[in-house]
Amino acid sequence: MTKETLVKLSAELETCGKALLKIAEALRSEEKAPAPESPKKEPAPRTLTLEEVRKVAADKSRQGFTEEVRNLIHHYGADKLSSLDTAQYEAFLKDLEVMGHAG
Repeated sequence: MTKETLVKLSAELETCGKALLKIAEALRSEEKAPAPESPKKEPAPRTLTLEEVRKVAADKSRQGFTEEVRNLIHHYGADKLSSLDTAQYEAFLKDLEVMGHAG
């Protein structure tokens, strides 16, 4: 290698070394200042539909719990399933799901 080539290579190595030092310094400063945590987004609660609730109620009726389903609807203050308040769907559905389980 010629002396000129060595000088050019040494200059490139020096430039590369300075770049590496800048990167190392940036990484060190990031370690000192913790990155702000992004807020975890909770999935929006899914809203139950009358059709979903009706499907479970009909299934329980087919299993022989027709009277219990009717009583549960009355317990929630409605004469029929379609007049049940939508805010009560989740609790009503939970009560339906445990219907027929022993204990």
